[in-house]
Amino acid sequence: MTALSSAPAYAAPGTVSVAESAPGSPGSPETTFDKDLARLDDLALLGIVRLLPRASERRVAACELLVTRYQGLVWSCVRRYARSPELVEDLVQVGYVGLLKAINNFDPALCSNLTTYAQPCISGELKRHFRDKRWQIHVKRSVQDLMLQARAATGPLAQELGRTPTESDLATYLGVGVADLRQAERAELAFQPSSLDAPLAGQPGLGTLADYLGEEDPRFEHMLTMRAVATHWGELTPREQEILLMCFRGDMTQTEIGRRLRISQMHVSRLRAHALGHLRARLLDLEDAPAPPAPPAPPALAAAGIRGRSR
Repeated sequence: MTALSSAPAYAAPGTVSVAESAPGSPGSPETTFDKDLARLDDLALLGIVRLLPRASERRVAACELLVTRYQGLVWSCVRRYARSPELVEDLVQVGYVGLLKAINNFDPALCSNLTTYAQPCISGELKRHFRDKRWQIHVKRSVQDLMLQARAATGPLAQELGRTPTESDLATYLGVGVADLRQAERAELAFQPSSLDAPLAGQPGLGTLADYLGEEDPRFEHMLTMRAVATHWGELTPREQEILLMCFRGDMTQTEIGRRLRISQMHVSRLRAHALGHLRARLLDLEDAPAPPAPPAPPALAAAGIRGRSR
């Protein structure tokens, strides 16, 4: 990695770095590398890299010189990702890693020049970086590739149509379905998720996004249950309604309820069980289940005319 750390600062095409601006300056190739290496062509330098051991200073110098000569190739590979959320400087460093791999693995028997061999190595390293390091969730490789294709095609297609391309335009241009294109667009949203702890945009000091997100309210489920109970509440007899209110709202025991209504505790238990069974069958849509029969009133109460409404 010495070559990577020693590589000159990246400069966009058409500009010249400080190290290259003045011949003989401390950062220029004439003083950084041996003069005999600076006079060699790329194939000769690649031969030195291939034949000498990795610890050799001459090999390291040859590798650094090759990195300097091909920094423009790194930029050309990085430029297609200029619209990505990743910093360009970070992508350039990843591109240099791919270039170093190409220099170390170059075989003249397989390829005649370094440019042809290094370009797919650099592009592959950049794609690997995006695939393995940038995604916060797992996204299929095919979806990632389609996302990159759609991003690259948007500009040329807009120039061709004279307007911003629609989803149908992009799908037709890329030869894919609209549903697949939408999936790729959703995947791009997951590429750089927002932090819940990040301050709200344009509202400094007013809290984070997490402060404005609701949380689970245990009373919400209770409210829904009570709404469902209210739907069938009128199907109970007044005596059953009164018993359930005393039991669940008044927190009274069956003995206390029986004393209040002047009926036995056993009869309270029967009325309570019948009412709850009826509500349970309605709430769970157990229409086919036979409803429990209304409990008979004790003889003394029946004689007095106190009897639960039959069903």
